[in-house]
Amino acid sequence: MKGVVISVLVVLAMVQLMVKPGEATISCEEVVNLVRPCAPYIMTGIGSPTVACCNGLDQLRKSTTTTPDKQQACQCAKDAVAGFPIINEQAAASLPAICKIHIDFPISKNINCQE
Repeated sequence: MKGVVISVLVVLAMVQLMVKPGEATISCEEVVNLVRPCAPYIMTGIGSPTVACCNGLDQLRKSTTTTPDKQQACQCAKDAVAGFPIINEQAAASLPAICKIHIDFPISKNINCQE
């Protein structure tokens, strides 16, 4: 058992070393999976966002603590939203406020994520 714990700690240390300072650690796949439950609301603006949508935004907020992570998440969310057949820009922009979650970028297909 002691050997397993040491092996796990070594693997975790190696993973930490593989992430260079200044590089994003969140993947677009993670961002898309977190934002996906919001798609119906973003496209129509009808009703309210689902609990899964708001929980996803909250998890996104918690996962993006560094500037590179925020920029990566912003670009991934922007690309994901741009792929929706229709977008209600007002609904997308209001989503964080409705969910009572502060994220550092608006959900929009027109945002500059490098600012």
